[in-house]
Amino acid sequence: MAHSRAIAHIVAVAALASTSTAALAATEVEWWHAMGGELGEKVEEIAANFNKSQSDYVVKPVYKGNYTETMTAAIAAFRAKEQPAIVQVFEVGTATMMAAEGAVYPVYKLMEEAGEPFDQAAFLQPVIGYYTDANGKMLSMPFNSSTPVLYYNKDLFEKAGISEAPKTWPEVGEAAKKLQENGVACGFTTGWQSWVQLENFSAWHNVPFATLANGFGGLGTELVINSDIHKKHIGQLGEWQKTKVFDYGGRRSDSAPKFYSGECAMYMNSSASRAGVLANMEGVNVGVSKLPYWPDVEGAPQNSIIGGATLWVLGGHDAEEYKGVAKFFTFLSSAEVQADWHQFTGYLPITTAAYELSKEQGYYEKNPGADVGIEQMLGKAPTENSKGLRLGNFVQIRDVINEELELVWSGEKSAEEALDTAVDRGNKLLRQFEKANN
Repeated sequence: MAHSRAIAHIVAVAALASTSTAALAATEVEWWHAMGGELGEKVEEIAANFNKSQSDYVVKPVYKGNYTETMTAAIAAFRAKEQPAIVQVFEVGTATMMAAEGAVYPVYKLMEEAGEPFDQAAFLQPVIGYYTDANGKMLSMPFNSSTPVLYYNKDLFEKAGISEAPKTWPEVGEAAKKLQENGVACGFTTGWQSWVQLENFSAWHNVPFATLANGFGGLGTELVINSDIHKKHIGQLGEWQKTKVFDYGGRRSDSAPKFYSGECAMYMNSSASRAGVLANMEGVNVGVSKLPYWPDVEGAPQNSIIGGATLWVLGGHDAEEYKGVAKFFTFLSSAEVQADWHQFTGYLPITTAAYELSKEQGYYEKNPGADVGIEQMLGKAPTENSKGLRLGNFVQIRDVINEELELVWSGEKSAEEALDTAVDRGNKLLRQFEKANN
């Protein structure tokens, strides 16, 4: 119906405009993204389905490399006045995008000015909270949001006589030692160590990662990841590294093969890693559980925070193109498209309707563990410690954190020395960002 209405509309406009030979070209909307492989194919499919659904606009997805490369390319393109209408930016780039005065067209404003129906209340609040301004208005469109969870090899657990996933960090240590006694080389490993073991660790324990509500309160924010609880946690991981209760495997998801092969029995990484885990462990019984917490921390567990990316709209395009962006965002956030994207990828559904539709379709019954990340995020209302992070130069700060943590894992620094240094080095980067954006 929508397709035939759109064609009828085009015919009528063309007839009014001039002679019967006048043709009306569809408006092109360029979308730069960082989704490779199967995810990239799914992005192409979403765009193709939108393009088929109407005739006024054509969304053209363009793969620009990983998250850092895509963001760098967009900044360079903006300087050259060749920027796309839409760019996918990972969550750590939020403060940078917000600080780019005049470069960004906020989503709430775009939808309003394009006359497109838009209800912010339809979105899951812990997902959009990361990307709202001081008045709670949405700046970018959530697309691929995830949160870290604990994956565990149920077959290895069974052999070691362990009946369920550990809920606390002391239980993780006990389970790992039992597993090792039963021939498993390594208890657990982690992907994205800053995101999982410090950023989400802080939110999950309702302690600040940085001052001024983790940067939401202003550019004068400072890191506080050298608190007693952070030092205790990283210190414990450092001790466990010596006996392979914990075994470090790299800064991103480089440690995944340790889990796939059965070398490690537990693995902490994104809820969106689920499809990859299952594909690489066919025939193995894999469980999914919530992140562990330290039981002596009052109020823990709180809620985890998201990773992933959102779609930012860039300035410098005409009203007709922006109308196409708004129509595409309506299509993209529909329950059907979002439920399909969530179920195919393992990313979180961004709307309540997509979550409910997935339940109705029996997806969680057929796929135990697929809703663990959602439950972990929605279990408690976010606090200022667990809403998210908004830190300038955060890509570089993560590099600093990675460098310092690696010195703990190699035994070259204590947790105290490494975290104190990470705070000092990170705060210098925060001051540079503050100075550049004041």
